[in-house]
Amino acid sequence: MDCKRIQSTLYHSKNWKYDVFVSFRGETRNNFTDHLFDALRRHGILSFRDDTKLEKGGPISARLLQAIEGSQVLIVVFSMDYASSTWCLQELAQIADCIQIPGHRVLPVFYNVSPSEVRKQSGNYEKAFMEHEERFKDDAEMMEQVLRWRAALTQVANLSGWDVKDK
Repeated sequence: MDCKRIQSTLYHSKNWKYDVFVSFRGETRNNFTDHLFDALRRHGILSFRDDTKLEKGGPISARLLQAIEGSQVLIVVFSMDYASSTWCLQELAQIADCIQIPGHRVLPVFYNVSPSEVRKQSGNYEKAFMEHEERFKDDAEMMEQVLRWRAALTQVANLSGWDVKDK
């Protein structure tokens, strides 16, 4: 990832609360995303970082929704287990909603996962969605959410981004 490229996308015409919001699965926290946050900080880019313990499977918090909407650049770090997290998928759906809002920029990063696997929802992504569908099969409202997550995943994964392997 190139922090200078991110800096060049920032517009200072709107009062953004944050320059960048990063959606990521905890599996990348102690390596790639820690390095990403450090690089953003070194370049003077203000990033939202929520290091609190999140309730597994719980609804996305209002604080996170506000951080997503209040961030100009939205980075999604797709990793092997990203789609297994309902929390990540809720963030992703909110991020996909922001694509149409002027001033927002969404940048996908494919970290040790094939962009094709994410786009086609195959491999680990297919397995994760099968598990979500099985888990929520008797809940029509949640099954609608699963469809929304699939659509958001396709929308964001089809954007131009970075393919990062073992870095």
